[in-house]
Amino acid sequence: MIRELRVALTVQDFDAALHVFRDLLGLETLQEWRNPDGRGAILAVGRATLELFDAAQAASVDHIEAGARLSGVVRLALEVEDLEYAARSFARAGTKAVAQPRLTPWGDRNQRLQTPEGLQITLFVPSEGRGA
Repeated sequence: MIRELRVALTVQDFDAALHVFRDLLGLETLQEWRNPDGRGAILAVGRATLELFDAAQAASVDHIEAGARLSGVVRLALEVEDLEYAARSFARAGTKAVAQPRLTPWGDRNQRLQTPEGLQITLFVPSEGRGA
C-alpha cells in the first residue's frame, strides 16, 4: 500500500518557490538541504488526492477555469479558505492570473494561476457541503 504521495517540482528560482509554498501556503518544512549537488526541501501538505484525467477531461477543466487548453501533464489544485487573499498572495510571489475567478459547474469557486516556470495552479474554494 502507498503510505505517502510526493509531487516533485523542479524550479528555476528555489527561494521564490520555497517562499510560495512554505511562507504563503504555510506548509511545514519537514526537511531542507543544501549540498554540492543542489538544494531541496520536503514540505508537509496534509491531506492529498490524486486526480487522473484523460485528455478530453483536462481540456474541459482548462476551458472552464481558464477559457483555453493551457495546463501540461501536471497541474496543482489547492483548496484555500479565501480565494481572493490567496490569489493576491500568489501574485505578490510572482505568479500571474490566467483567468478571473469562476464558478464551476460543480459549484466550486476556482481561479487559475501560472508560476514563472509555467506550472498551472488552480486555487479553489469548495461548494458549501463539499469540504474537507
